Amino acid sequence: MGNNGTDDRGSPWRVHGLSVEGYRHRRTNTPCQDACASWGSPSVTVLAVADGADRRPRSDEGAQLAVSLAAEHFGRRASAAVDEPPGKAVHDLLKDAFHDVGEEFLDRTGPDAADFATTLTVVVLTPGWLGHLTVGDGFVVLRAGTEDGVRQFHVLPQPAAVSEYSNETVFLTSAGADRQVHTDCVADDRIDGVLLSTDGLAQAALTRTASGAPAPNSSFAEAVFRSLDTPGPVSESAHESLAALLRSDRLTALNADDKTLLRAVRKGRR
Repeated sequence: MGNNGTDDRGSPWRVHGLSVEGYRHRRTNTPCQDACASWGSPSVTVLAVADGADRRPRSDEGAQLAVSLAAEHFGRRASAAVDEPPGKAVHDLLKDAFHDVGEEFLDRTGPDAADFATTLTVVVLTPGWLGHLTVGDGFVVLRAGTEDGVRQFHVLPQPAAVSEYSNETVFLTSAGADRQVHTDCVADDRIDGVLLSTDGLAQAALTRTASGAPAPNSSFAEAVFRSLDTPGPVSESAHESLAALLRSDRLTALNADDKTLLRAVRKGRR
């Protein structure tokens, strides 16, 4: 089934996420190399997704470890600074938490750390701001506000390519990863939905503008958020429906990689 490492107890956000193995890995009986996790309190919610490097022997373990450490360290750092105003202090907090994650990740994996290589994308939600940090090719879509009665969706900026001619992905264990990390701080009280994913859903969840910049696929995002807007705990049938969607022929035809979808909607807003 993949994994569901989400926990929204006490959070003002309803959170649900799932990682499933893609067609290529199902065919070869290879474990899912994606992972997701969350952590919530009344003032801070942390969302994290990771995509283990396909050719590294223990990348599935690396992805699991990365999201677990992210939930812990970003939650601790943000809880101690929840009253910080949006701005440089938030960017510094995100980078400090990333440093904490990287240090413990390397401590736990030791000289074989490269075998656990993984990307990492994290969102921190507080009453005053949203913080976003990513290393690698994960992405985040926000639902915020309406225009002429139509829900509006926004893609957060992604890191620049390693070089003009390279599609190389940066991993948590890459040399100089702390210099390749990308951070954002958004202050917008209209935000009531957040979606994180690994690159296995990029073709379904994103489109391209005329300039080539990524833009949200609004119909996909609307459907994904709508199914989480209903008050109360996420039902088993809703969990199974998400798993079926991620494994569907339609999405597999777009991308045969592992897929992760971690979503959060603000409780009490419809």
